[in-house]
Amino acid sequence: MTAPENTTIGFVGLGIMGGPMAANLLKAGYTVVGYDVVPAAVERHTANGGKAAESVAAVTAEADVVITMLPDSPFVEEVVLGTGGVLEHARPDLLLIDMSTIRPDTSVAVGVEATARGVRALDAPVSGGEKGAIDGVLSIMVGGAEDVFAAALPVLEVLGKTIVHVGPAGAGQTVKAANQLVVGGTYALVAEAIVLLEASGVDARAGWTCSPAARREPDPGAQAGVDGGPAVPARVPHRPAPQGHGHRARRRPRGRRRAARHRADRAAHRGRPGPGLRLARPLGAAQGRGEHLGTGRDRVRTG
Repeated sequence: MTAPENTTIGFVGLGIMGGPMAANLLKAGYTVVGYDVVPAAVERHTANGGKAAESVAAVTAEADVVITMLPDSPFVEEVVLGTGGVLEHARPDLLLIDMSTIRPDTSVAVGVEATARGVRALDAPVSGGEKGAIDGVLSIMVGGAEDVFAAALPVLEVLGKTIVHVGPAGAGQTVKAANQLVVGGTYALVAEAIVLLEASGVDARAGWTCSPAARREPDPGAQAGVDGGPAVPARVPHRPAPQGHGHRARRRPRGRRRAARHRADRAAHRGRPGPGLRLARPLGAAQGRGEHLGTGRDRVRTG
């Protein structure tokens, strides 16, 4: 997509996600003025052909559109609402697109204050990770007025592939939160499935290849769990535990630790201690339904 003539975009936050996004805007023909508190990020931006600014105020002064991609709500509040921030220096009718993942109430507050100052604002969090940012195929959930969304669409289409206007200010962040619930729940279920397979004596790797999810699209996060490490979300690098003295317990994959505890619990219910099971007293000594047996850190309910 070709940039509208003479459109300058100010970009605040040139990190893992913001850097590639700014680079794609440059490739599309936009003039992009960037700012980040990390000098190396600004250097990468200028190496890609972008312009550098020394402050948020300087970014805003030159821009027709300002995009913020920041780590958390307090940063957005400081950069957008704070002294020397975007709204303090914004020209009338500036288009502000906050693409950070933050609290919905912060996005609502930004929308209210922006409107009071004659600035058009959207909350537009993204999904797709660093690879999606590099490839320009992010999913973008947009909250704000529909006419403002229409005005921002040419810019957003450079950055994403699935772009949906989901409601008023704050709605984008709410949809992103719901999306994260689904992602987190999915990985919790994957972890439980691996524990079930291992506790039942089934090869988790072979079992996972039969999963509809694995056949549809291999997931490096789930595959990490199948291979013996913890199941981690896709696009989040799994960092091995330190190998030095004192880290032996942490080197044991989480899924295998849980499987061992599960086997121990099953052994307790069969009336014999399993590996590592330490009973406070013999199983037969438990009297009455619901009495507990001590098993070290874990406890087994009888009856």
